[in-house]
Amino acid sequence: MLNTLGFGAAILAIVLYGLWTPDLERAELEKRYVASSPQMIDIDGLKVHYKETGPEGAPALLLLHGFGSSLQAWDDWSVKLERKYRVIRLDLPGFGLTGASPANDYSEEKDLAILTHFADKLGLEKFSVMGHSMGGKMAWSLAASQPERVQALVLMAPDGFPEAKDIGTKPYEVPAVMGLIKYILPKYLVRKSIEPAFSDADALNDALVNRYFDMLRAPGVRGAILNRSNQTIYTDPVPRLKAIKAPTLLIWGEQDQMIPSTNAQSYANVLSNSTTVLVPKLGHLLQEEQPDQGLTAVLQFLDSHLLK
Repeated sequence: MLNTLGFGAAILAIVLYGLWTPDLERAELEKRYVASSPQMIDIDGLKVHYKETGPEGAPALLLLHGFGSSLQAWDDWSVKLERKYRVIRLDLPGFGLTGASPANDYSEEKDLAILTHFADKLGLEKFSVMGHSMGGKMAWSLAASQPERVQALVLMAPDGFPEAKDIGTKPYEVPAVMGLIKYILPKYLVRKSIEPAFSDADALNDALVNRYFDMLRAPGVRGAILNRSNQTIYTDPVPRLKAIKAPTLLIWGEQDQMIPSTNAQSYANVLSNSTTVLVPKLGHLLQEEQPDQGLTAVLQFLDSHLLK
């Protein structure tokens, strides 16, 4: 009996060892995804990783990625945006090479403070913001709190507009068993989690899956993701959205399965100055599924408001 138990334990250990997914070394991630020395800045005790490109004197454009992502999500769009704009993108708290918050605080208030102080440290008196999904929620929160500074706002399938009955709930709270992702994270699972964000799953290439897989294994990120999920509470967005003065583009992939494009109307009903664009045959990650399609509308919007 003891031998049988010992043999079973050994087999289990071998299986778990095969599934074991440790964090990647920071130096390895920098080698794979940072062309030169990473740009880092200390914001309230958090070392924020960011990348700035484009003409220094051009209108500043702050890019905020979505949940589970990193600043590389904007790679394709940045190539064209930086021809006209000072493009500043960052790994948001808990993600990418910024990594976990030392304070373990992922509240709306803390996110807003980090972004505001980030803009302050970079000397951005006036700037525009573009955010996707979770980053979209952060973008409109920033625009609402800094209405005199934010010149234009692009919200790509933004999160944060719950039904009235869901205000005060924790929409992303995860069960304790999900803590296993800190130790076991098969690449197959990462691929399957991204597929619903694409209208055409066949457009999801290995390079993109590898990047998401790698960035989820950045030091401390998986734990930070779990903490952010458990700390997220839906609040009433309407008073803040009404405070936004910046002209706003609401852009959605028409086939978005994660945050339905019908949500655009909820925002449009509240925002004082908005335009809605639905991009056909695209899903939630429209800037990565077919980059050129969504970018055309974004450039037209930005140029019309910032390059007069």
